[in-house]
Amino acid sequence: MASEVDQGPKTTWLEVEGSCVRCLTAGASGPPVLLLHGGGIDSAGFSYKYAIEPLARSHRVFAPDWPGYGESDEPDVEHTVEFYVAFLGSLMDALRLERASLVGISLGGGAVLGFALRSPQRVEKLVLVDSYGLGDEVPGGRFGYLLVRAPLTSSLTRALLRRSRRVVRWSLHSAFYDRWAVTDEMVEEGYRLANQPGAWHAFSSFQRSEVGWNGLRTSFVDRLHEIKAPVLIIHGAHDGFVPVAWARRAHERIAGSALHVLPNCGHVTPRECPEEFNRLVGQFV
Repeated sequence: MASEVDQGPKTTWLEVEGSCVRCLTAGASGPPVLLLHGGGIDSAGFSYKYAIEPLARSHRVFAPDWPGYGESDEPDVEHTVEFYVAFLGSLMDALRLERASLVGISLGGGAVLGFALRSPQRVEKLVLVDSYGLGDEVPGGRFGYLLVRAPLTSSLTRALLRRSRRVVRWSLHSAFYDRWAVTDEMVEEGYRLANQPGAWHAFSSFQRSEVGWNGLRTSFVDRLHEIKAPVLIIHGAHDGFVPVAWARRAHERIAGSALHVLPNCGHVTPRECPEEFNRLVGQFV
C-alpha cells in the first residue's frame, strides 16, 4: 500500500479571518513544519514543489497559499508585513497548531521573522530563506521606488505576464541563477499563477506598502538579537533581489544561528537547489 507521502500532498481548505485559504498538507506524524512562500509569481506549490514530500517523511508539513496567491481568496486589505504576521497566527489557530517550526522565503521570510518576534512562544525553530526584513535598502534605489509607485508600470507588468509566456520566462530568469533551471514546465506553472483571479494585486499592494522614498518600511535588523529560537539562514549566493550581505549580517546578530550560502543559486533556492535545501532544512528541523 502506498504511504501518504507517496500519494503526494493533499489539499485542505481553511477558513482564516473570513478568507478561504488553500493549504497543501503531507506527513502523518512528526513535529509540525509550516512552509511560507514569497511574493510575485508564487504559491506554496511553486516555491516548495520539491520540498514538501521529502520533509513529510519525518514531519507534518503545511504549505498554505497566502491570501491573494495561488488558489486562496483575495481579501480587501492592505498587504503589509503586519497583515501577514497576524494572518500567520490565525492560520496556526485554524490548523490547531500551538507551536511549529516556520520556514519562510522572501516575503514569507519577513512574515515568519515578524511572527517570531511577536509570538516567540509559538515558534519551535525558524528558517529564513533569501528573507525579506533583514535590511532597508530598496532594490534599484530610488529608481526602484519610482517603478513601484508608477501605476501604469504595475498594470503593464500584470497584463504582459498574463498574456505572454515569454514575459513569464524572462521574469523567472531574473529570480534564478541558472537560466536552464527555468524549464518549459516551470514557465507553464508561472503562467497559470499569473492568470489566477487577483494575481499580482496582493504583491502590488505589498510593494506599495513597503517601498518608500528613503528605504523599505520594514527592517528587523535592530531586533534580531531578541530572537531566542534556533535559526537557520539559507541564501542564494547570486540572489539578485535580496543581498547576500543581509543574510551575513543577520547571522552575526542572531546568537547561535547557522548560515548556509548556496553557490550557483539565485533567489528561489528551494526550487533551484532542492537537494541541498531539503538536506539543510531536514537536518535542522
